[in-house]
Amino acid sequence: MYGGHITDAWDRRTNNTYLQVLIKPELLANCNLSQGFKSPDPAKFDYEAYKVYIDTKLPVESPILFGMHPNAEIGYLGNMCETIFSTILDVQGGSGGPGKKDSGAMNILLDLKNRSPVDFNMFEI
Repeated sequence: MYGGHITDAWDRRTNNTYLQVLIKPELLANCNLSQGFKSPDPAKFDYEAYKVYIDTKLPVESPILFGMHPNAEIGYLGNMCETIFSTILDVQGGSGGPGKKDSGAMNILLDLKNRSPVDFNMFEI
């Protein structure tokens, strides 16, 4: 199996063997799915009940949830901030700061406002 996909008969055979031999309901008994998040008793939960339990009880994603150090998220958050601010500058047009009427974004907004019906308040939306 490569990348989680079954690509040929050998992958299917291997995957079926794993499912028949290794994956048993007993694996989920008294199992911690994450820190402070115990798996419910498989005898009492069906597929739908598991889905609801996970959707309502699963803690917020964090590096600790995946067995990583809490600082593992710092790089991701730094990249996300850089992307957001870069996008803001791109939309702004690169020239003209906030409040300048010649910026690209302000020109687009004013054009849309002028073409909108009178009772349509785009800025409020």
